[in-house]
Amino acid sequence: MVGNETSWREERRQAAAEHAAALERKKAGETARARELLRDFIATLKERGVEPEPLRAQVIGSNASYRTELVGWYLRRNRSLAVDVDGNFYILGVPASLKARVAGARVEASDPPLVVGQGARDGESMPLAELLQLRLDS
Repeated sequence: MVGNETSWREERRQAAAEHAAALERKKAGETARARELLRDFIATLKERGVEPEPLRAQVIGSNASYRTELVGWYLRRNRSLAVDVDGNFYILGVPASLKARVAGARVEASDPPLVVGQGARDGESMPLAELLQLRLDS
């Protein structure tokens, strides 16, 4: 009986590990496709002569914003998402901070999603390709 339990547990552990690895591969593939969309978006902006601008981080729950060292293009009108000149994707929401107010905010790049706002309220999620097209059309 003990041998069967050990075997069953090992099979479950292995199945869980395989499932986690499959999810990681799927996420990596989606991230790669999203990065390609962003590269194409930037190339189109450059072809059209749309210059990048200094990006500001939006203070969560406020109308205030802090300067950053980033230069790029906003992806949403509310300036909550952006891409820099190197194709890195940023979520520009930051908490209020006296240090950031004085020295500027530091924002880390995120893996770009294929669906922006997934899991958010109804009407707030949108495929990245559609969001980029809306930005190009505006």
